[in-house]
Amino acid sequence: MYLPPLFSALRQSFAAGYSVNSLRGDISAGLTVGIIAIPLAMALAIAVGAAPQHGLYTVLVGGFIIALLGGSRFNVSGPTAAFVVILLPITQQFGLGGLLLCTSLAGVILVIMAFLRAGALLQFIPYPVILGFTAGIGVVIATLQIQDAFGLTGIDTPANYIERIQGLVLALPSMRMGDTLVAALTLGTLVIWPKFFPKIPGHLVALTLGTLLGLVFHSIELDVVTIGDRFSYMVDGVSHPGIPPFLPSFTWPWQLTGANDAPLVLSFELFRQLLAPAFAIAMLGAIESLLCAVVADGMAGTKHDPNGELLGQGIGNIVAPMFGGITATAAIARSAANVRAGAVSPVSAIIHAFVVLLAILVLAPLFTYIPMAALAALLLMVAWTMSEPKHVIHTLKISPRNDVLVLLTCFILTVLFDMVLAVGVGLLLAAGLFIKSMSELTDTTSISREHFDELGELPESVALYAIRGPLFFGAAEKALSALRRFSPGLQIVIVDLSAVSMLDMTALAALQNVVNDYHAQGIGIIFLGTSARVRRKMRRADVRMRRGQLSFANTPEQAKARALRWLSAQKCLDEPTTCETPNHL
Repeated sequence: MYLPPLFSALRQSFAAGYSVNSLRGDISAGLTVGIIAIPLAMALAIAVGAAPQHGLYTVLVGGFIIALLGGSRFNVSGPTAAFVVILLPITQQFGLGGLLLCTSLAGVILVIMAFLRAGALLQFIPYPVILGFTAGIGVVIATLQIQDAFGLTGIDTPANYIERIQGLVLALPSMRMGDTLVAALTLGTLVIWPKFFPKIPGHLVALTLGTLLGLVFHSIELDVVTIGDRFSYMVDGVSHPGIPPFLPSFTWPWQLTGANDAPLVLSFELFRQLLAPAFAIAMLGAIESLLCAVVADGMAGTKHDPNGELLGQGIGNIVAPMFGGITATAAIARSAANVRAGAVSPVSAIIHAFVVLLAILVLAPLFTYIPMAALAALLLMVAWTMSEPKHVIHTLKISPRNDVLVLLTCFILTVLFDMVLAVGVGLLLAAGLFIKSMSELTDTTSISREHFDELGELPESVALYAIRGPLFFGAAEKALSALRRFSPGLQIVIVDLSAVSMLDMTALAALQNVVNDYHAQGIGIIFLGTSARVRRKMRRADVRMRRGQLSFANTPEQAKARALRWLSAQKCLDEPTTCETPNHL
């Protein structure tokens, strides 16, 4: 039984040599990424319908465990924008308890995938599918932030994307100037700051400026909604605004409340309803984490352990919900920043978790004053970055028509419906188009005597065909239909299979039908140039040598000799007094 490795990235880093300079690089990178992660973690938790502290707990627990146990030296894990479209409906339907329970189920699935060696999963996901649903997620996230960015009110929870757009348009008259200006300043800083000061994280600067502007507006009695206005926590029965300045406690996910603060009833039916979204979370988490590891390896010139990374991701997502953490996965932007900041090992990601710990214990009271509009602007920037509009447009211009169709289908379905449907349909569409393309590469043609000089002396009662390409369910019937065209006087058919690389069960069944049809017509068939692998499959399907009916030949000379013997034998049967029938094939 295969056992995926634990601590593989950490052991690999130390085996390569870990020095004081390496530790300095990890500390510098961990501080940088930790500062970036704090506002993003809170914003993404709010985006999925949870309180902001749950995003910080995700980094603190999930990010720490995944870095410690995983298989990538540079992956930085925590809440990511890609999960918003999956997690938000779960929170709306099952509450925080259902969300955390679903995350733990997804962690179990990730562990199972690691034991099944599913680390090569990424190579089976077509790039247009990934690009399509990623761009669609970006659009959905951006749409979700419009309400807080403009301070809109009176919007009910919409059932679909079209209704959400309609609700936003109808709510535009309720736009508040304070929230809008805070969002504009935050977003402008995020765009401009990196161009002049790329080494200083723009997220921290933008959020600080947005918060200061919000305080100024508050002093002149211009309302700006803050975290403290939206969220609170209880201590000894007393409500306090903002997020709690202490560490999370251990709680089983099912002991938390469900939708509408109702108790979450643990039952088989609940597990059944959560299984599908848990599988979607696991699949997306695996794809994003492995893709992130590939990007980080390309930047650093290293190689990750995919199954070890899946195992770390799985364990991290099983444990984090027990301490209030939502779904965690590797984040490409944070991992890339980790590499650029000088990270050497997973120690940097571990340090980034401790930075978040320090922020919870020391800065939590200050987070109360962060405007919701500033966090919305931060997520608008994240949505723009992950949707990659320039790259999508360029891909649409240069890609083959089939890839464009897959990309647009995934994008539209992600925006209008959900990512699970988009990926499922995208994979089926990509597979169908691939099968169609492959089937067009397989054909059966009648070949002339000149194609094989050795067969030039055969009479016209011997037909020559060649099958080129793989014979599988998408191509078999079309390719073999040409062999069913019987011409008058036909006695033997030689079929060149030297260019057939594989046969599946559909092709074997179709080939058996052709052989039976030939036998019923009294026509012999000789397969020329079959590989050992193809011949073994034909033999197992009972397509075997039969005297005067079916035979195999390795070379054109053998095929010619066998055909002439069969013709001679047939002549002897027709004129028994003139010759002696050969007793071999």
